[in-house]
Amino acid sequence: MDDELKKRTQETAKALFGKGIKMDPPYLTWKQFDKDLAKDFSMFITGNLYSRTVLTLQERQMAACAMLAALRAREELKLHVNGALNVGCDPRKLAEVFFQLATYAGMPIVNEALDVYREVLKERGEWPIHE
Repeated sequence: MDDELKKRTQETAKALFGKGIKMDPPYLTWKQFDKDLAKDFSMFITGNLYSRTVLTLQERQMAACAMLAALRAREELKLHVNGALNVGCDPRKLAEVFFQLATYAGMPIVNEALDVYREVLKERGEWPIHE
């Protein structure tokens, strides 16, 4: 295994998911089914894709949150909202990303995303958002 890739994977995962709410990352589930494939997925997603510098981690997390909200993937959204806050996404901008979904995915998606977002903020002790 490439030591540099392993290091990038660990550093990126720590930045994204090393603090905030307590929930198991999908990696732990993958690992229960196929340890080697879980490692490959993790290295690709976190070590290669998320560590690229074309987009910042904040931009990647806002994009991920928008897509997960549109897909109604609540648990994954919760994980990535927490990750977005961990890497310094502005809480008001993240809310704005969810409001932007109204045009493309509809208000039920906005409402569900904001519900998940509020839940994460409460768990982190950061609710309500202060201007």
